[in-house]
Amino acid sequence: MLSRAALRVAPRQTASGLVARRGFQTTRAQLSSPYHYPEGPYTNIPFNPKTKWFAFRYWGFMAVGFGAPFGIAAWQTYRPRS
Repeated sequence: MLSRAALRVAPRQTASGLVARRGFQTTRAQLSSPYHYPEGPYTNIPFNPKTKWFAFRYWGFMAVGFGAPFGIAAWQTYRPRS
């Protein structure tokens, strides 16, 4: 299937020989657009890992998320039947 698709692409002639057509395009980022957000490290996450208490909050969140199912299971196991 790929070979048939490659045959359909019309090659163009350049000084160095035949070159297949490529449809790559680039556009400049529209910084004035309300839909474009800053780019770079730490800009795509909803928290700031550079704060003083980040490690404590991170591991606290992980411990609660890991321990909650076990705590719920124990509570349901040992609660009085009614």
